[in-house]
Amino acid sequence: MKNLLCILFLFSAVTVSAQTTDFKLGAHAGLPVGDMNEAYSYNAGANLSYMVGIAGLVEFGALVGYMHYFEDSGKEGDLSWEGNDASYIPMAGSGRIDMGPVFAGMDIGYALGLNEGNDGGFFYRPKIGFGFLGLTFVGSYSGISADGIEVNSINLGLEFSF
Repeated sequence: MKNLLCILFLFSAVTVSAQTTDFKLGAHAGLPVGDMNEAYSYNAGANLSYMVGIAGLVEFGALVGYMHYFEDSGKEGDLSWEGNDASYIPMAGSGRIDMGPVFAGMDIGYALGLNEGNDGGFFYRPKIGFGFLGLTFVGSYSGISADGIEVNSINLGLEFSF
């Protein structure tokens, strides 16, 4: 499955031809939700995508990034704990419907786990955004699913095109 997703990612990155092309660089921060809400306190990441526009309405392309989940540590009475962070490199196909300054989109692919015992898993990120003064404000929900474990977060970020 990993090999298939990597091949699709590379294929979409090198075989596209259309009317407009765009690199997008983004950064985000978020709060873990669901099963990981108590294990991680927050997450942050960055991504680079190459998008191809068709008729000014639809964009598609490839995305690669870095996501880091910061694990909670704490103390309660005599009990204290120190957590282990989790890091991922998402590689995905990316698509958007552009409606003027507003867009709705989705990234789907594989997130490679970088920590020991973290194999990564299926990656998905629905997102919406609003462009203003050369920047795009992006809201998203990120999910990584592997072996019955879900690592999910709600994120806010910024991106710019070049």
